[in-house]
Amino acid sequence: MKSRLLTVCLLLACASQLWAADGKVKSSDAAYILTPPAPATPRINGANVFGVRPGSPFLYTIPATGARPMEFSVQDLPAGLVVDAKTGCITGALKNKGEFVVTLHAKNSLGTTDKKFRIVVGDQMALTPPMGWNSWNCFANKVTEADVKSAADAMVKSGLVNHGWNYINVDDFWQNHRGKEGASHRQVKDAEDPTLQGAFRDVKGFIVPNSRFPDMKGMADYIHNLGLKAGLYSSPGPWTCGGCTASWQHEQQDAETYAKWGFDYLKYDWCSYSEIASGRKSKGITETPEVPVWKSGTTNPEGAIYPYRVMGKFLREQNRDIVFSLCQYGMADVWKWGGSVNGNCWRTTGDIRDNWKSMSDIGFNQDQAAPFAKPGNWNDPDMLVVGQVGWGKTHPSHLTPDEQYTHISLWCLLAAPLLIGCDMTKLDNFTLNLLCNDEVLAIDQDELGKQATCVLKDGDVRVYEKELADGGRAFGIFNLGLTSANWDLKALTQFGLTGKQHVRDLWRQKDLADVDAASGSLPLTIPAHGVVFYKLTAAK
Repeated sequence: MKSRLLTVCLLLACASQLWAADGKVKSSDAAYILTPPAPATPRINGANVFGVRPGSPFLYTIPATGARPMEFSVQDLPAGLVVDAKTGCITGALKNKGEFVVTLHAKNSLGTTDKKFRIVVGDQMALTPPMGWNSWNCFANKVTEADVKSAADAMVKSGLVNHGWNYINVDDFWQNHRGKEGASHRQVKDAEDPTLQGAFRDVKGFIVPNSRFPDMKGMADYIHNLGLKAGLYSSPGPWTCGGCTASWQHEQQDAETYAKWGFDYLKYDWCSYSEIASGRKSKGITETPEVPVWKSGTTNPEGAIYPYRVMGKFLREQNRDIVFSLCQYGMADVWKWGGSVNGNCWRTTGDIRDNWKSMSDIGFNQDQAAPFAKPGNWNDPDMLVVGQVGWGKTHPSHLTPDEQYTHISLWCLLAAPLLIGCDMTKLDNFTLNLLCNDEVLAIDQDELGKQATCVLKDGDVRVYEKELADGGRAFGIFNLGLTSANWDLKALTQFGLTGKQHVRDLWRQKDLADVDAASGSLPLTIPAHGVVFYKLTAAK
């Protein structure tokens, strides 16, 4: 595998993109790989901190690269937790609030390594942004239990789990569909699909999965047994975006059901709730209790907050940590109140597509939400669109290789939840390389929890800066133009840096020459729609 990656890197490093006659950046067939292969000696990756609530089931797989077999151990592991020496999976439960600093150990035939790791038992989970996979951008309305299990298998077999990826999330269409009556034009085929036909709920009001998902608890157990976590999807309205059964007036039952099945993550999508919030009567609603009204442009946000407060309360009452992801597209400045309803992350934008305009319009317009990002509370610019995507009919991402480097770099600087959207069974070397650079991912997973902002604009160049827990700074220097840019990053004192600075190229995992903050500069060549991604720390 090493020789194959190095060969690809040498042959393709200079062939990232061409320019079409119409002036648009045109991707070549050749992608180029920057990240060197992980060493065969053990290396422990991932975040430095993990949050869990007292009494909740604990599940954390130590993410470590290196030749297998590998043996794991944990020094000072608190009572109530155990580690599987073969898999590195830590399980159990902790009863009382507190903080534990443990040492993770990994050993194989070539060496040993260790890493300090904080376990924080308290009111907050998701102390770093969630990392995982979501079914929507590849399978959309065709998703099945088999697809989800295959994605979980692929996350382990590909080695992604060894870099900290751990959520396997089912999006819409695990429920039954409301049928033709009231279905929108795009939902007619779904309404006719026999696999989506059946009871919405049982006689006691508990939700019934469709025939594609015959054993929800068994599926969650399957995912957990791989050392991964399981996620699910619903809506506060009577129907999901696709017209399937949602949680309206069954919020407590659904929260209890998700916990009983063993799910660890809930994406809660606004969709049909807009009819309730606006005061209209939706199909499937027999009674409309008094709820706060909210319409676009309304100054009082309470109507937008209300349905998320309801579900957030019931999720927190479960004896299980369930990350609460608010999917309501940034309405009513969700970043200002998302944490108050027990939200852990919230969409700040509409749906992303795999093209430059969509990705760049979203990614380079997140600054207003940045002050509200912190451990346990993350702004979500939507899922990743690298690899084989296509919403039911997959194709290679339409982003060029440089645009994909920009996409991953920017999302990591933004401290965004990282949810892979591609078909995990069709991971090519380039996509896998994008998702397995531990130094790049460490910027996203930094425990300080700061979100980068744009600190400099110069023509087509944008400089994003992120403060890091170790005192360093991450800089993403992006070129929004259609041609390559030669540019100098200089006068580093304007960013609060002083003295000699150590410079690390994160994608290449390579040290560069130190630079003096006052008088030095960093001459850069930035590809069209591309990025240079550096970490600067005070030189010792």
